[in-house]
Amino acid sequence: MSACREDDNIPKSYDVIVVGAGSMGMSAGYELASRGAKTLLIDAFDPPHNMGSHHGEPRLIRHAYHGGGTYVKMALRADERWLALEKATGLKLLERSGVLNMAETSYYNYEDRLDDAAANGVQVELLRAAEINRRFPGIQLADSFQGMYEPNAGYLYSEQCVSAYKQQALAAGAELMANSFVTHIEASPSNVAVHTKEAAYTAPLIIITVGAWFKMLSDHVSLPIRAVRKVVGWFETSSANFDAGVFPGFTWGGAAGGYYGFPSIGGAGIKIGRHDTGVEWSPGEPLAPFGAYPEDEEDLRRALDAFVPGAAGKLLQSAVCKYEFTPDEDFIIDAHPEHANVLLAGGFSGHGFKFASVVGEILADKLEKKDTGYDLGLFEISRFSNK
Repeated sequence: MSACREDDNIPKSYDVIVVGAGSMGMSAGYELASRGAKTLLIDAFDPPHNMGSHHGEPRLIRHAYHGGGTYVKMALRADERWLALEKATGLKLLERSGVLNMAETSYYNYEDRLDDAAANGVQVELLRAAEINRRFPGIQLADSFQGMYEPNAGYLYSEQCVSAYKQQALAAGAELMANSFVTHIEASPSNVAVHTKEAAYTAPLIIITVGAWFKMLSDHVSLPIRAVRKVVGWFETSSANFDAGVFPGFTWGGAAGGYYGFPSIGGAGIKIGRHDTGVEWSPGEPLAPFGAYPEDEEDLRRALDAFVPGAAGKLLQSAVCKYEFTPDEDFIIDAHPEHANVLLAGGFSGHGFKFASVVGEILADKLEKKDTGYDLGLFEISRFSNK
């Protein structure tokens, strides 16, 4: 893409530059542009794309969340924002399939979520294994399992969500520099210069939200984020019990690991992925395709065999993406330790996509020095200083 600047020597200036226009960045770009800020979005690829963490539809959205009331409040606000985006674009983004969380009781207990759920009006049910097996034909849980069902939860069509925010951001006046790698960032208290291979751009404020690619900017920002290769697979099912509209989104965990998945949407097969484990990855390294490791399919199939054997048929399709983990798996949403005009958003640890709509709003509020309405202490970088 050609450089976007006023002449050969003077960088074009903006009110805000957003580096990384994936799920969080595109949402923030829309929020800022819709509020009248002259906004530039820069991405190394052309979103939505398959080089980050948002491809391979869909993503779960739940409200009865682990981690305390801040997450619950943010999840509920994110839901509102997704519905508003649906209305604005006419695109279907959210399906209320319900989400069923299942875990061995010796491994995890859902009761600690109930108070936060009740305080925020989130409807949930605690279910014994026998009740789950009865209500959801196809599931075969041992008595050692417990479940928490959230009927108003569901899943988001992730790539469609990014496309919708892209559409709205551009319509609001944001500019997008796609396929443009950032090579260098210079920050001062009053101005930030962002250099790409093609040009340089300046703004008094900047947001950096580059997902698994933060290590590319390690000279400018050092965060305890570990990028990990993750795989997902879609498996052929034996009956309509696993179809969308009948079967819920789900999580399943225990001694064998932690997994998440979705019903068969349009005959695509049940989608399942593993949340824990994974091979570390660094930007610039090749991302090994699905099947490069025996456990890519073996782990997923073993989990399906354990609780939904009727959904452990032929592998129909697969995908490889990336997680970016923080040590505690909570997010980073904070100012750069040395530059108050540089906001950082990263480390979304495989559970962040559902929050993209509200994270964009939070980032815009923080740049405008507004009260976000949330206790964001959970996401401050300083929590890692003594670790």
